[in-house]
Amino acid sequence: MADTPDSQSALTSSTPTDKDASKICVLLNATGNVPIIKKRTWTVDPNKTVSWIQKFIHKYLKLDANEQIASFLYVNQTFAPAPDQIIKNLYDCHGTNGKLVLYYCKNQAWG
Repeated sequence: MADTPDSQSALTSSTPTDKDASKICVLLNATGNVPIIKKRTWTVDPNKTVSWIQKFIHKYLKLDANEQIASFLYVNQTFAPAPDQIIKNLYDCHGTNGKLVLYYCKNQAWG
């Protein structure tokens, strides 16, 4: 998990609790030649943006500032959402089985 208290309050493990009821379950899958996050399921504050998730992946994998991992983030292997898109909106439109499935990669994979 991220080191800052703000990041930890916004992104937690997937074990559901009463306070996590308003959070959205996000499944992060690696695509192509990128490091794999062993813990794939996370709960996220619904008001966070796609760019926030990209930054989280970058921090979690402890990458250098010049490495552009997760510069491509895809929803259900179909499209890349705008960086300012709200997670709640994506979940409402594209959530499946109670989760929002996101794929991260270095290079363009789909579309």
